[in-house]
Amino acid sequence: QVQLVESGGGLVQAGGSLRLSCVASGNFFSINHMGWYRQAPGKQREFVAITTSDGSTDYADSVKGRFTISRDDAKKTVYLQMNSLKPEDTAVYYCYVLSTKVYWGQGTQVTVSS
Repeated sequence: QVQLVESGGGLVQAGGSLRLSCVASGNFFSINHMGWYRQAPGKQREFVAITTSDGSTDYADSVKGRFTISRDDAKKTVYLQMNSLKPEDTAVYYCYVLSTKVYWGQGTQVTVSS
């Protein structure tokens, strides 16, 4: 059974930093994309960042230059380093893994106070 567990969320002041981690466990045929989405209260889930199996990355415009995604395939882990956080970054952050299908984590809350 596949399971994704996020950690690293919390409460931080504007301008601060957090590092999210997402560990995947279970039987994967292969892992292609890994990434992060987020959902703020009353809003739709939105793309944040992605890292592909060839090491390329992409980011939402709203987080470019502030967030950095990385992965450790040996550990089946994807990270999201978030710097210069803003109150509008407040959301539940979800990691996902694309293998033969998409798997989602349960989410971790990030709250940025002004």
